[in-house]
Amino acid sequence: MDITRTLRLLPVLLAGLAAVPAWGQSTPQGPAPRGLTEIPDAELGAMRGRYTVGNDAVLWFGVSMVSTWQTQAGQTLQGQLNVGFDFSKGKPSVSFMPSVSITAADAPLSAPQGQRSVDTAGLDNVSGLVQGVQVAGDGNAARNLTTLTVRDGEAPSGGLEVGSAQASATGAGMSASAGFDGSAAQVLLQVDGHGIARQWIRPGSLGQSVALTGDGQAVSNQLHMELVRQSLPASAALDQGVAQAISLTRGLGGI
Repeated sequence: MDITRTLRLLPVLLAGLAAVPAWGQSTPQGPAPRGLTEIPDAELGAMRGRYTVGNDAVLWFGVSMVSTWQTQAGQTLQGQLNVGFDFSKGKPSVSFMPSVSITAADAPLSAPQGQRSVDTAGLDNVSGLVQGVQVAGDGNAARNLTTLTVRDGEAPSGGLEVGSAQASATGAGMSASAGFDGSAAQVLLQVDGHGIARQWIRPGSLGQSVALTGDGQAVSNQLHMELVRQSLPASAALDQGVAQAISLTRGLGGI
């Protein structure tokens, strides 16, 4: 499986979390699809003028979503969701762990000033990578950060356990949740009257959103993705390069 296919199939793999126990069972093969078909790597490698990279096999793909909120009164909310897909043994194995926390402060939440509102409904209709910040208050700080790290090496050892599908916590006028509902993975922080922060991965969309109606709030969304590719030994890479060079000379001169 190459890098592009892995990124394309991420929502499909997430949907497979709902059926993790059944992944070991065989499934009947349906009729071959009509229309466009993918050319196998072996055939591409034999075509002159083509080059197939040999060390792009994906061993592991992980996603970490962390959302943090600090209110003006000192309360802290945090939600985190880690998802990992291990392809090193052929069929993917899934690791999944949500966690949330709320730290209360002695001072009560301040009431928002005046009538303020924001509307994030439009983000639900956007596909691809989405980042949104809406602020209707003063002295706020909001940040969305997304990173993708691609490296060669080995799949992380001692991966996450498959935990509960949902984790949630509530406080005085506050709530934090993280989990997978069968169709989407999401981290959600909410402070009544002050706004919402969330991150999600669902079919066709990966996004971050901060919507604030209070004052003096500090909110951060961080989404980190890591992709680990298989590393070929130097001798194997050399052998592959020689074999491809010989293959490309087919039809030239007396070869």
